[in-house]
Amino acid sequence: MSTALINGAPRENISVHDRGFQYGDGLFETMAIVNGAPLMWGRHMQRLLHGAARLGIHAPSESLLRDEAEQLGRGVERAVLKIILTRGVSGRGYAPDKQAQPTRTVSLSPWPDYPAERRTHGVAAQFCRTMISRNPATAGVKHLNRIEQVLARAELEQDCREGLMCNEFGQVIAGTMTNLFIVSRDRLLTPDLSHSGVEGVMRGLVLERAVKLSLDARVMDINKSDVLQADEVFLTNSLIGLWPVRRIETKEFPLGRITQRVQEAIVDAYAAD
Repeated sequence: MSTALINGAPRENISVHDRGFQYGDGLFETMAIVNGAPLMWGRHMQRLLHGAARLGIHAPSESLLRDEAEQLGRGVERAVLKIILTRGVSGRGYAPDKQAQPTRTVSLSPWPDYPAERRTHGVAAQFCRTMISRNPATAGVKHLNRIEQVLARAELEQDCREGLMCNEFGQVIAGTMTNLFIVSRDRLLTPDLSHSGVEGVMRGLVLERAVKLSLDARVMDINKSDVLQADEVFLTNSLIGLWPVRRIETKEFPLGRITQRVQEAIVDAYAAD
């Protein structure tokens, strides 16, 4: 069975001249496949198509992507689906070739080893030295330029499952692969991503479900001190669902009441063990 389609054909190689390879000129989505179906498909497509429009990349139809996703996921109990869309092949130089045809890649990978205890007992995290840059032009878009996250991830100590990244002003933006939430005085807070970071689909779902739970949820600037003084901390993305944070460096956190309520409210949207 093929595990990758490039422009609809079973292949695993793209041109060395593709702008995704040359310049990171593209964007991607990663989602869970459960019993052959991609979870939160509509939310992922909304972000992909919105991001493509912001980058000026012509996106394929959602129905075409869905057909290819289902083709790869057919008969698969659980896996990770990744869609990459680049501006395509062009000559040397940063200037985009207006005649270039976008390259789309749809691939399937094995489900990662995420023990259930990370959701039930929480994980350890740390602050990273590598900063996340500010750029309103690309903020929120899941573009292919991930070198900051790669460098930050390399900093993690052996017992830490995630690293928290700040901008140059010391504001905490996100984890290397997650969005951050803190609970402070019964308020659910998450960083403002207007200038950097990725607007995770699970983050969006949590904010929506928080309203239904009658929680006071706010998007705002969050500093390191806010995180360390928080009553509860948790992390989200579309694969892990929600991981409570039990420790950041030397500060311990409980698995709190609001974290548990949110976790229960989103259990339908991720691939729980």
